[in-house]
Amino acid sequence: MDLKAQLKAAVEAAAQQLGMTVDAAIQETPSTKPGDYGTPAAFQMAKAAGKNPAEVAAALAQAIVLPAGIKKVEAVGPFINFFLDVGAFVRGVVEQPFQMPQLNGKVVIEHTSVNPNKELHVGHLRNVVLGDSMARIFRAAGHTVEVQNYIDDTGRQAAESIFAMQHYGRIWDEQTKYDHWMGEGYVQLNADPQKAELEPQISEVMHKLEAGVLRPLVEQTVKAQLETCFRLGARYDLLNWESDVVGSGLLGQAMNILESSTYTSRPAEGKYAGAFIMDVSEFMPGLEEPNVVLVRSDGNAMYAAKDIGYQFWKFGLFEGMKFKPFMQDPEGRDIWTSAPDGQADEGRRFGHAEEVINVIDARQDHPQTVVRSALGVAGEQEKKERSIHLSYAFVTLEGQTISGRKGHVVSADAAMDEAQKRALAELAKINPELAARDDAQEIARRIGIGAMRFAMLKAEPTRKIDFRWEQALALNGDTAPYVQYAAVRAANILRKAQEAGYATDGTGADWDALPEIDLVLAKQVAKLPEIVAQSVRVHSPHVVAQYALDLATSFNAWYNAKTKQGKPATNVLQSEEGLREARLALVARLRTAFEETLALIGIEIPAAM
Repeated sequence: MDLKAQLKAAVEAAAQQLGMTVDAAIQETPSTKPGDYGTPAAFQMAKAAGKNPAEVAAALAQAIVLPAGIKKVEAVGPFINFFLDVGAFVRGVVEQPFQMPQLNGKVVIEHTSVNPNKELHVGHLRNVVLGDSMARIFRAAGHTVEVQNYIDDTGRQAAESIFAMQHYGRIWDEQTKYDHWMGEGYVQLNADPQKAELEPQISEVMHKLEAGVLRPLVEQTVKAQLETCFRLGARYDLLNWESDVVGSGLLGQAMNILESSTYTSRPAEGKYAGAFIMDVSEFMPGLEEPNVVLVRSDGNAMYAAKDIGYQFWKFGLFEGMKFKPFMQDPEGRDIWTSAPDGQADEGRRFGHAEEVINVIDARQDHPQTVVRSALGVAGEQEKKERSIHLSYAFVTLEGQTISGRKGHVVSADAAMDEAQKRALAELAKINPELAARDDAQEIARRIGIGAMRFAMLKAEPTRKIDFRWEQALALNGDTAPYVQYAAVRAANILRKAQEAGYATDGTGADWDALPEIDLVLAKQVAKLPEIVAQSVRVHSPHVVAQYALDLATSFNAWYNAKTKQGKPATNVLQSEEGLREARLALVARLRTAFEETLALIGIEIPAAM
């Protein structure tokens, strides 16, 4: 029930009737002001027409045809305030499905992209959770979403882990998770005082990786890493391997496009003599050095050139990659991979995005801006504007900095094990009967994983996070368990109502009996489509996480409300007939809103708490 959109349309239609145009903003009125929604549209209209704002507001209020759910409209000085019909509004929220934003177009979201040489640590989880949540939210808003995971199989980290396996004669015991085992070798090598002397042999491994000879070893590590991501709730459509990106000629095709730009050149003299450079001063003003070297004078491409080629391919500026199925996710969906022995993408299955979102940490802010600017250099201004870097700050664990090279990490797998273990312990403290249930481990898993995801999402991505167990698993405060508990409380009300034989679908409801306190809760429930649209607009899931907290807080305030005499004001099952059924229908809609909201950020609701 998008009543704000209806009010906006009604105000704009009334303005036209008065011979004026306006882009009407509809806002919730402050709690200290009369009405439920308001608009300052008369200000804009009066300014354009040179009239008195209060007079324009009065005329506009007279001309507005009120949509269903609005009881009356008043001009208060230069403002126009709308008053909701409590019963009609709540009934509309209950009976009408949410009208999510009807956006379209394909969005490619790249996330995870962990070096395939070791296990994921807890710091990586922020990337995975941010990207996965963005994919869920953009799909809910109507977009076609393709999730990509970039595999750097030719990098030094992969080479070092493989070299360590060979050099130290390490043999996998088939018991230790494979990515953890590979990571142990990586740490051992970087602690070896003789490492500098081993550089020539490490380089040989790197050459073998570039030739694709050692790819099966890397694939085994990637599959183990994906098990971790699946456990966290993430899903993928395509794995793109660096060796394939380089080998398929994407870099050369991108350089050909840039060659024709007036912003690129090959200087014959000076410090850039013989190099292929790109002037980004128009797109990145204020740089001390505006020239970016794409290809050195010796013909070797810089790292930025590869990233530019890959970004151009994501937007469909050229073809060249081949693909085949790689594995299936837990739901049985195929995950595809780039592959030299794959099939050409004649059906344009992959890439060809209208918007690209790269989830990469803040250290890559400058390189990502260069990649974005390259689209402007190529004359693709619209694609430049829709090339998004979802930048995020680092995660510390209990105040400690994470370092994979030195082995100062807590693995993502161990963190998830710990989360479930601690959640189960908390359940045993709060309610020993719950901890003894057959599904206690599943309840603990949902609480634990939910707590970890929420802790990574609740703040804006650019803010640093210090993950602390006690805070993340608390039943009070800005945590997933706080929201999950509210959702379980709503489910318990509905369960007790059904056991008593009461209808929860609105049958027999007396909507007119609902007081203002129920309206406040219904208004919060109705915000979800607006929240989804906002999250898409700002490219961050923290908006949805904060809304989940607001929804839980509103429900708890409603649930615990007291009359002036200090008695419960909203005891649903004790409400008089008709009011009881209306409230049960509202609680049922609230429960659905909890499910829909938490699903957008990949959090499941436990059966009990």
